[in-house]
Amino acid sequence: MKASLKQSRGILNPGAGATKFQLARHLPAPDLSFFIEHYWLITWDLRGQEAYTQEILPYPSVHMVFEPGGSRIYGVITGKFARRLEGMGGVVGVKFRPGAFYPFLRSPVFRLTDKVIGLQDAFGVPGDSLEQAIFAQASQEQQIELVERFLCARLPEQDQAIETINQIVDSIISDRAITKVDNLVRRFNLSKRTLQRLFSQYVGVSPKWVIKRYRLQEAADQLADGTAVDWPKMALDLGYFDQAHFIKDFKMLVGRTPGEYARSLGGDS
Repeated sequence: MKASLKQSRGILNPGAGATKFQLARHLPAPDLSFFIEHYWLITWDLRGQEAYTQEILPYPSVHMVFEPGGSRIYGVITGKFARRLEGMGGVVGVKFRPGAFYPFLRSPVFRLTDKVIGLQDAFGVPGDSLEQAIFAQASQEQQIELVERFLCARLPEQDQAIETINQIVDSIISDRAITKVDNLVRRFNLSKRTLQRLFSQYVGVSPKWVIKRYRLQEAADQLADGTAVDWPKMALDLGYFDQAHFIKDFKMLVGRTPGEYARSLGGDS
């Protein structure tokens, strides 16, 4: 089933990207929904055109990515992720819920942060035959069915710490008043040390990183939507004491100031 999700979420300069590739997101089967947020599938045909580089602000999730000759497990990327698209191709991806890859890996997820490993390293089996089978299928639904069959055969027990983590992450997303880890400590009655340990082991990044990433992503989304911006108010709403610190963090992540990014939208990235 196709997911009802904002298609541009996490994508920088989504207007330009929409002219270069097609993105579909699908929800997982019920047996896998505890672990998987959604599947994402990208196809492109740039034959006769210049190569295109798409930039993405990753979320606090591990991804399993299938592509011809390069299927991998990607840990949380703490910076901006860029992917060069050229010729004709396709990618099938699995976005795990925050913390939900830990039961599959059975090892602290911080060891994967900003790293890429093979399927052999994560699951103990080579992924070549699965990769070839996926790209031999005629439809996205058939591709997803093969991925789900692979994961269901290796399904771990549900870990309730994952539910706690996702409740925390959902709160960060939905409540803009959460701008500091102390807000989470009070809301969930957990010590700061416990929160940090939980996120390090299961997610791979700190709760402070998660808060900042969602707030900066929110800013990028507002700019992409064409929302009229009151810069001092935006900085304050996102938990910054002043506009200068907001601009500094945004530029460090995106590579441009918020104003420069806003002006670049709709043009070449």
